[in-house]
Amino acid sequence: MEFLGDYFKGYPSQQKVAGKLLSCGIRVADGHAYCGDIEQGDSAIGRACGVDRRVVRSTLERISSTPELDAIFTKVRPMLSMSDMAPEIGCSSIVITPTDSKLPGILADITEVLYRANVSVRQAVVDDSGNGAVLQVVVYGRIPPEAIPELRSCRGVSSVLIK
Repeated sequence: MEFLGDYFKGYPSQQKVAGKLLSCGIRVADGHAYCGDIEQGDSAIGRACGVDRRVVRSTLERISSTPELDAIFTKVRPMLSMSDMAPEIGCSSIVITPTDSKLPGILADITEVLYRANVSVRQAVVDDSGNGAVLQVVVYGRIPPEAIPELRSCRGVSSVLIK
């Protein structure tokens, strides 16, 4: 989340907290942190970030008092990723790493291959938040073995991992 650097110059610990809040889908409103509608304590956030609770408090206050940050952080929401739990719910998970995340059509090509293999998509999540882009696709049932080489040959695909 490169844009955070502009707002937290000289405050690396606060930038670390702000980045963690975004990556975990934690919303900030009126100086308080929420996961959904559940308020999160400063000490718990501090432990997760490896910083003192006072750093968390000052970060939350900075976010709420900076209009540009407030406009972003008040809209953050947590999101369920079914990728890791796929086997437990009778699904399979495909993790795609792109060669270039800005290349258009990667998701379209992947879903086209799955459509031709008669595989139904339950969830597709693209994450390009700064830690390397990844596409996670959860499908009902098992992926036919003959679809795997087709997935690997899709435009812009660097690697395919089936879970």
